[in-house]
Amino acid sequence: MTAIAHYRRQFVTVTNYPPVAGYLIARGTLPDAVRPHEQNDVPLAATTVANPRSRKVPLNVVITLDQPYTGHVSPGSNPQVRLIPGGRIIKMSVAAGDNNVYLIECTATGQALLIDAANEPERVTALVKQEAPELRLVVTTHQHIDHWWALKDVVAATGTLTAAHPLDADALPVTPDRLLVDGDTITIGTLTFEVIHLRGHTPGSLALALTEPDGGRTHLFTGDSLFPGGIGKTAEPENFATLIADVETKIFDRYPESTVVYPGHGDDTTLGVDRPHLAEWRERGW
Repeated sequence: MTAIAHYRRQFVTVTNYPPVAGYLIARGTLPDAVRPHEQNDVPLAATTVANPRSRKVPLNVVITLDQPYTGHVSPGSNPQVRLIPGGRIIKMSVAAGDNNVYLIECTATGQALLIDAANEPERVTALVKQEAPELRLVVTTHQHIDHWWALKDVVAATGTLTAAHPLDADALPVTPDRLLVDGDTITIGTLTFEVIHLRGHTPGSLALALTEPDGGRTHLFTGDSLFPGGIGKTAEPENFATLIADVETKIFDRYPESTVVYPGHGDDTTLGVDRPHLAEWRERGW
């Protein structure tokens, strides 16, 4: 199996979800051979989830968290959990667009952050209430509807505050309680996330960087700005130029090869896998 050179652009028709007739998504794939290595995986007890593809999730459902963590989840599959020093990263895929929802918990305090309440609000809410009832903030990475379709319902069910970049805030169904700009930090218990503004996919796209204590590995949540094999979709050449410049200077020039990238769709990657291809991305213009 060989690495796919670029994320795929495709139209998808959403069924059994709110009637979005077809929205453009960019998703990435990463072969098994180059998946990030996971440490400290401990098997969890298996529990069957009834009809996990449905938007309607019974309130008493028990959601299984799969391990070992591979970074590969798909619509209807169990979420996966990665254990990191002082925390847990839970990755769930929702809806036909294979949107990733990330729930990051500080294990010392139980406080948590949710990234992109993308779809399937009942299922996302059930995950939060089961795994991280001390949810403190929902961050929306950018204004595209496939990343916030469940936002209003999740906020109503949990009473959680929300955050986004001011340039994308007006498009959201919930007015953000906090506006995030480049260089801001978010503290969730003992975990600190750095806010990175990446211009190009949308004007106000955000990434969040979580670095483990004592100079450990960085975990980078990039929305639709960076995928395995390429940057996110851009509408115009000038948007591409802006995004590739931001990705190079704010991500590749700052973080090491071991940094794990968690995109808004599809599988994870690392900066070490994709760094050799930056010049190729610039030359091809996508």
